[in-house]
Amino acid sequence: MLTAKDIMTREVCSVHEETDIKELAALFVEHNYKTLPVVDAAGKLVGVVSQTDLIEQDKPLHIPTVISLFDWVIYLESPKAFIDAVRKVSARKVGEICAREVITCTPDTPVGEIADLMVEHKIHLLPVLDGERLAGVVARFDLIRSLGS
Repeated sequence: MLTAKDIMTREVCSVHEETDIKELAALFVEHNYKTLPVVDAAGKLVGVVSQTDLIEQDKPLHIPTVISLFDWVIYLESPKAFIDAVRKVSARKVGEICAREVITCTPDTPVGEIADLMVEHKIHLLPVLDGERLAGVVARFDLIRSLGS
């Protein structure tokens, strides 16, 4: 049975939380990456950043609808969602736009389970962790390539 360690990419390009957004965009274009792991100074995985995260910076900012009743202001939508949107639109570093809740697997995770995780969570890249260390990544292309072996 094939596992993550059999199909994963071991030499992984990653970025840091302090990586500039322009540098991230250049990496996506130059290497045709879709998603990159984000690591801290010690190499520990702290998130992932995708082309979609970068594109979200250009979408229009939606001001939440409010009702003013006497001296009260009642938000009809989540003020937290608005604050998060402002943070992403004004971001200058990867750490400000990356996803912090990351679906991961281990080197011994079966390929079938990896496929299930990717489909269920609609992700294209799955970091492979050996303890807290980033051992590699499995991309959808790695799964497709494994079908031919």
